[in-house]
Amino acid sequence: MVFKRLASERQQEARAPLTSSEAASTARPKNPRPFLRHPLRPASKPERCGNPETESGASFGEKLLLRSRRRELSQAARHTTGRLERPRLVSDGWKHRLSRGDYFQLERTRKEPPGETSDGDVPSTFLELGLEPRVAASLQDALGISRPTPVQLRTIPALLKGGHALCGAETGSGKTLAYLLPLFQRLLQAPTLPAGNLSGTSPRSLVVVPSRELAGQVRRVAALLADPLDLQVKEIGGGRGTAVIRRWIHEGPSDLLIATPGALSKILKRKMLSLEKLLFLVLDEVDTLLDDVVQFIRLKGGEKVAELLQLLKERGSSSGAVIIFCNRARTVNWLGYVLEDHNINHLRLQGEIAADTRAGIFKAFQRGESDILLCTDIASRGLDTIHVELVINYDFPLTLPDYLHRVGRIGRIGSKFLGTAVSFVSHKWDVDLVRKIETAIKVFLLFAAEPHQEV
Repeated sequence: MVFKRLASERQQEARAPLTSSEAASTARPKNPRPFLRHPLRPASKPERCGNPETESGASFGEKLLLRSRRRELSQAARHTTGRLERPRLVSDGWKHRLSRGDYFQLERTRKEPPGETSDGDVPSTFLELGLEPRVAASLQDALGISRPTPVQLRTIPALLKGGHALCGAETGSGKTLAYLLPLFQRLLQAPTLPAGNLSGTSPRSLVVVPSRELAGQVRRVAALLADPLDLQVKEIGGGRGTAVIRRWIHEGPSDLLIATPGALSKILKRKMLSLEKLLFLVLDEVDTLLDDVVQFIRLKGGEKVAELLQLLKERGSSSGAVIIFCNRARTVNWLGYVLEDHNINHLRLQGEIAADTRAGIFKAFQRGESDILLCTDIASRGLDTIHVELVINYDFPLTLPDYLHRVGRIGRIGSKFLGTAVSFVSHKWDVDLVRKIETAIKVFLLFAAEPHQEV
């Protein structure tokens, strides 16, 4: 288990004293290396990352969706990859020491922060949205839900019409049901395959989610809806042996398969699964990435403070708030002293602070008493952060869910700013997770290049 091994390494690191590179990085380097182009600073002259109009893979006037220091790895909006072709990753060589200074960033496509919209008179029931009575009845009986949420009002009709849809909404807004309900109805309406062609190795629909935890959550909801409709739901996540996965796949037909990218890649490479009968595809928890600039920078641990200070000092007077994430409470405290030395006003939030005090600190951050919050992952979940413009992962998160929750502090519905997320990648064990994230981004960009309706 990669994550278990990484967790063990991080726990050993947490018990260790501050390294000499951490202690030394409080001082500015005598000969600082050329600063990487950051999305907060407009380029005043040609930089290492190249011109978006002339880089390889983009025709004249075509905008890049993924920008890299190495021009040949940048990805244009109309870039396509063969069905069985593995996308080239910028982070493939990041475990080598010569990769320091490399970076890639996902460019935003939205010009305004996301927000809820109203269309006057709207349907008040799922039947009015176009769901069949049997699907609406399954929802009512299984979950006791009879009225659609705003995101469901906009998404369900679009998907029932048979088009692509790109949906962005906050956690708890009903996104899962927004795609499951029309998905199940379309499966019920699709022609039934002959009995001899039914197989668990060829699912009719696929939902790809970033983590095992989310896969289990989606499966539980999907199974409650699918059982009364006589539809079969299966889940394949990471951390399970090949023999177990093969047995699950062959246990009868699958109308809906829910899988994580790692597990899906494994079974496709070993030809345990075929997508030839696939009718519908859902990519969950990556739908807001195109709203923001997402950047990964490969550097030494001793260079992180200088990069952080540069980012903070480039902010304008009208910029939004900043959240800086660290993996350990003692790093929060130590980095706080560094910011104090540079006269940078900030608040600190970490798990060793009493719960009542933590609540007061975050409320002060929301009130604007300080526009910089230095914290651990305790601030990455369930906190209202619509005024945040920049998230900096000073320490790279250990797991994919942690990464998603951190960058989820920007690009939220009702946000006042377009978001930017910058991640410092300084350890070799960070690179494994960066590669998974970059692979997911590449897959999503290919989907986003297809015609779709944004909701």
